[in-house]
This record gives sequence, C-alpha cells and structure tokens, in this order.
Amino acid sequence: MAKNRRAARLHGYVVIDKPGGWTSHDVVGRVRRILRERRVGHAGTLDPAAVGVLPIAVGNATRTIEYLASASKSYRAEVTFGIETDSADGDGTMIGERQDVTFSDDDLRAALRRFEGDQLQVPPMHSAIKVDGRRLYELARAGLEAEVAPRPVTIHRIACVQWASPVATIEIDCSKGTYVRSIARDLGRALGCGAYLSNLVRTRTGPFTLATAMTLDELEDVVERRSWADFAYHPDVVLQEYPAAVVGPELALAWQQGKRIPVDPCDGPVRVYDAAGRWLGIGSAVEDGRLVQPEKVIVAE
Repeated sequence: MAKNRRAARLHGYVVIDKPGGWTSHDVVGRVRRILRERRVGHAGTLDPAAVGVLPIAVGNATRTIEYLASASKSYRAEVTFGIETDSADGDGTMIGERQDVTFSDDDLRAALRRFEGDQLQVPPMHSAIKVDGRRLYELARAGLEAEVAPRPVTIHRIACVQWASPVATIEIDCSKGTYVRSIARDLGRALGCGAYLSNLVRTRTGPFTLATAMTLDELEDVVERRSWADFAYHPDVVLQEYPAAVVGPELALAWQQGKRIPVDPCDGPVRVYDAAGRWLGIGSAVEDGRLVQPEKVIVAE
C-alpha cells in the first residue's frame, strides 16, 4: 500500500521511444503498470507503425499536455515512390503503381521546396479526424468516402538527406497537426509517380528529443535503480517559453484559492512559482497584462 501511495506522488514527463506495432494508448498502459500510477497520458499520437519520441505525462504533468500538444515536431521519414496506397502508408491497400521512377535529385529537391512554409494540407482518409461524428478511418474501413477539408499547417524545414531510387529519406520540422503521410502522398503526386510513407521516426516533440528517449524496458529498469527526479522531467518543462512570476506567501495563497494575482506587465500564459521555487501552475495575463487569472492551479507539496 505504501508503494502505491509513493507512486501516486509522481509528477513529470518521461520520454519513451515508442516501439513499432504499438499504439500510443498501449504505451500509456505499459507505463501505468511500470510506475503503478493511474494519472498517465501521452502528448501527440503516433501511428502504430511509427516509432520514436512519445512524451508521457504523469501526475500533475497531465495538466500541461495541452501546451505540449501545440508544440512543433520533427520527423525522419522514408518515402517510397512508384506506389500509392489508400492510407498513404504501408498499412494500406495499393491503389496505384508505376515502374518508371525517373526523376532526378534536382526534381526531388525542387518538389520539396513547394512544401515549405504555411499551407493547407488534406489529411489522409485513414486518420482519426471526425466527419459528421465518425472517424475517417472508420469510414475508410467501411468502404465509404468523405470530403476531407484541408487544414492549415506549417512546414518549417523539409530536406532530403538520402536518395536511392525509389526511396528517399526526408527530414521534416513542422507544426502540430501535420500529417507526414499526406506529405508523402502529395510529394508522389507532385512528381507524377505516386508515393507512400514506408517508415517514420519522430525525432522531436517540443523540448523532447530522441537522444533522451527510453525504451519501455529501459524505463522499467531505471525505475528499479534510480529515483524519479533522476530521469523524469519536471511538469513545467513544456512551459519554459512562457514568462514566469515569483510570488510571496500571501499571493501564493490567493493563487491557490483561484484568485487573480498582480504581476509585472506581460502577455500570454504565465508560469507562477512561490518564493521557494515551487511551481504553482499557469494562468492567463488579463487586465492589460497586470493580473494573472489562474488556469491550472497546482498545490505545492
């Protein structure tokens, strides 16, 4: 019983290198069992076939997932040309094939440049987006078609790092909501031969990178040998881009009672800490930035 109580006090992020064939929900379930902690969630779903960075929030960190969900991401994608599938990846059914993949390196790089910057992207039919209350992948499995509205995304960087016909390895830095499968599909169409996403590794989500990610087996091992603070990230790690306010005891108490507190003028979300450096939560600047309205209040331990 004591062990369960200790686990319930775990707060922070662990970064998992998601294995292929696992859903993001599968990973959350395994982490729950390893940590013996029920308050566990993930930020940024990866398709089962994809691998790489999957941040897992534990305890109070689950209250900051929405801030991480809006963070940019990086990928290393393998795109195979000459074949198009209905899901835009290797799990789908082939709907087109061409043997003559004859474009040059210059053609490929010129096509990639068209994807840079702000654009409207049509998500793949095999995705979790809802249309008229049903997820697109449910409609696709039922053999039904639906009109999928394009969505705004931003590609900050896209570059080919290896090209050995018919496969290109492409690195991508992009905004939230970007479907790399759609990039592969649209790139194949731009080059006139079709393409699908044959492999995907997420190398970064917000501040978390593949270099610091652990496998599930590594997490299980490290939990037995080291303290939580040695390998977990503090819940506020995903909030570091926002200004911080440090308050004394009276304002800290007012904050934890849900009251607005005065701060130096600022914009946007504001992190709040007490004089001992304990994170008290995050709020929104109001009244011309002179007050902070509590949004997420964390009880200091």
